[in-house]
Amino acid sequence: MGIVRIAGPVVVGDVEGASLGDMVRIGEAKLIGEIIGLRGEQATIQAFEDTNGLGIGEPIESTHFPVSVELGPGLIGSIYDGIQRPLDTIKMISGDFVPRGITIPSLDRDKKWHFEPRAKKGDKVSKGQVVGTVKETELIEHRIMALYDGIMDEVREGDFTVEESVAIISGKEMNMIQRWPVRMGRPYGEKIPSYEPLVTGQRVLDTFFPIARGGAACVSGPFGSGKTVVQHQLARWSDADVIIFVGCGERGNEMCQVLLEFPELTDPRTGRPLMERTILIANTSNMPFAAREASVYTGITLAEYYRDMGYNVALQADSTSRWAEALREISGRLEEMPGEEGYPAYLASRIAAFYERSGVVKTLGGGEGSITVIGSVSPPGGDFSEPVTQATLRFTKVFWALDAQLAYMRHFPAVNWLNSYSLYIDDVESWWEENVSKDWRELRDRAMALLQRESELQEIVKLIGTESLSDEEKLILEVSRHIREDFLYQSAFHEIDTFTDTMKQYRLLRSIMYFYDLAKEKITDAGLEIILKLPIRAKISRAKYLTDMAGFDQIDEEIKKSLEGEDG
Repeated sequence: MGIVRIAGPVVVGDVEGASLGDMVRIGEAKLIGEIIGLRGEQATIQAFEDTNGLGIGEPIESTHFPVSVELGPGLIGSIYDGIQRPLDTIKMISGDFVPRGITIPSLDRDKKWHFEPRAKKGDKVSKGQVVGTVKETELIEHRIMALYDGIMDEVREGDFTVEESVAIISGKEMNMIQRWPVRMGRPYGEKIPSYEPLVTGQRVLDTFFPIARGGAACVSGPFGSGKTVVQHQLARWSDADVIIFVGCGERGNEMCQVLLEFPELTDPRTGRPLMERTILIANTSNMPFAAREASVYTGITLAEYYRDMGYNVALQADSTSRWAEALREISGRLEEMPGEEGYPAYLASRIAAFYERSGVVKTLGGGEGSITVIGSVSPPGGDFSEPVTQATLRFTKVFWALDAQLAYMRHFPAVNWLNSYSLYIDDVESWWEENVSKDWRELRDRAMALLQRESELQEIVKLIGTESLSDEEKLILEVSRHIREDFLYQSAFHEIDTFTDTMKQYRLLRSIMYFYDLAKEKITDAGLEIILKLPIRAKISRAKYLTDMAGFDQIDEEIKKSLEGEDG
């Protein structure tokens, strides 16, 4: 028994007691792998580590358990690789590089956690019900869930490691750690519709192309268009309880920036360190690409675990194109029939299976939790017709199309308002009406119509110049510039402008549209030139830096006085 063939990360060999999906240890180096095919007595294995140095005949041992993650207290604040090895612990042991075959528990086995029971002796408990809590961080209460149905024979309060028993349910000991296969979705009661937006603080996303809590979005754009910066902004500012950031095949320097910056960031909602509600998964482009394929499943499984506790989780995957490339390379090594552009024929079904694990659910414990998935796609040359982008758009309801030209103009976020769309607008409209303003939808639609009209007028200007336009059409160009530069443009590095709450977004857009409505009425009497020279326009441009809503009342009053003064 042993290895009979090696082709890059694909290893073929004899494995005793092999089952499809089992995790195995390959060769003398004990490299981690997964059985992805069985033919007769031989197993086909994808190795999650570099196979250089392996030899024919070296042994392969099955763990008789599928590729899984460890779930329990200690996940929050951790930095893992694609198969949940703790990179911070590995760094302390072996330095800046991950040794091949290294095996370290994902959760600290020595740290003690204070367990407080939520159930008492004699209670009837069901699988998924919260039986106790642990203070994982200052921001996250870790809810320990029953692993099976039964009667609570005993429950203990005190300080325990994750492996020590904290309860006995119908004669079975239960500790605070569990393992779950990453490719298998965790069970829940039922999926329910979502009518609440995930507020990101980014004006172009929240107001023009919102995503519902529990929804799925695609951020797509060419190299240099700002996908990673958008993902960083969402990780920092979105109003999710738990953030899981998966760096899947991204450049090492970008991921390094995340790993260095995130531990230093402050959660804007609480003032606590952001890592107290964040898990980072790093699998950079120079790491073995087979582990890249597993990293998104690791991330979504951790997200499901916190969803089952009743939390709202946001998962950022950057980028799923690199994940698809890993699928393509493994498929090629397996000599499978290629599909479009060399991707495997099952590409769409794999992408669907990933995004379908998002949603708002009733948990087994009777609570409610959600997973919002935002995946980056990096189409070569910005070609949105390529297979990964098209497959992703089939299963997501939000498309944030990033534009390289906008990025080169330093317009951030570089979301192209003409190519992007959201199918959640009708779902979240009632939330905006109840929490912000009754006329939010009308205001948003009117602003979008102006931007679309501006695009048409710009085509005319390119052909025959602005002289051919009427004063009203010239006003549209000027007001659209206000919308683009003063509303859609947002500085990620400005202390105030980096985040805008929903009420401020509405008031800022309303002031711009109020100026347009009054100017349109007065344009015949006052003349366009005079209106465009009014000092109030400069105040509208600076309104995004206001911190007091009363400032918008003053701007609206001054708009009214300025334009009525011109009329009088």
